[in-house]
Amino acid sequence: MIYSMTGYGKAIGEINNKKITVEVKSLNSKQLDISTRISSFYREKEMEIRSLISQKLERGKVDFSLYIDNSGKESNLKINLNIVKSYYEQLQELSKETGIPETQDWLAVLLRMPDTMKTEMEELDESEWMEILKLIDAALNQVIEFREQEGSALEKVLIEKINRIGELLVDIEPFENERVEKIKSRLEENLQSISDKIEYDKNRLEQELIFYIEKLDVNEEKVRLKNHLDYFTSTMKSEISAGKKLGFIAQEIGREVNTL
Repeated sequence: MIYSMTGYGKAIGEINNKKITVEVKSLNSKQLDISTRISSFYREKEMEIRSLISQKLERGKVDFSLYIDNSGKESNLKINLNIVKSYYEQLQELSKETGIPETQDWLAVLLRMPDTMKTEMEELDESEWMEILKLIDAALNQVIEFREQEGSALEKVLIEKINRIGELLVDIEPFENERVEKIKSRLEENLQSISDKIEYDKNRLEQELIFYIEKLDVNEEKVRLKNHLDYFTSTMKSEISAGKKLGFIAQEIGREVNTL
């Protein structure tokens, strides 16, 4: 079965008030080349994600994305109340000591100060991660299905071409016999035209003619070509990721066709 290296998959799920989107794109590449864009909350799982991709997709340039859309009211970004209060008290004290008038918009000033906002990192829940793995697996399966469909279309075209070469191989047989007879007749006519002018060893000439006509025989090339056609078809149907092997067989087919 032929698999294309081009594919696309996307899976979306709602987990703990978060909308999780997994997207996978795959293009042609001689090796497996993985690029990832993963939300920082799941960054620690990158190696596990890469391992899963390499198991599912053997080759191709793969772009993997894992997005989060937090639909809940809770946010990991919090105001650091202690620091804000400390800034406020210090600024009031500074205003009294220097005579600089206090601002009417303390909140805008305070929130621009360093470290007034803090991020409270949550620990990744294992049950949540298991659900995300299901989304990743679903997206990768879509990529495989996409590759299989495209590969099936390509396989159909290749089989048509291989079968057509096989049909033409049968069609050349009448021309092959006609060609040999024409060459033999032409040689006999040329010999008759010079027989009264020069002397030659008829036995030796007959041997040379037999040798020459044998060289005109293309049965060996026909047998090899037929074998290459069968081998190409069987390899295409029985092996996965056989692109290099099929390329080599196609070269051999081309050589035999050129000889014929």
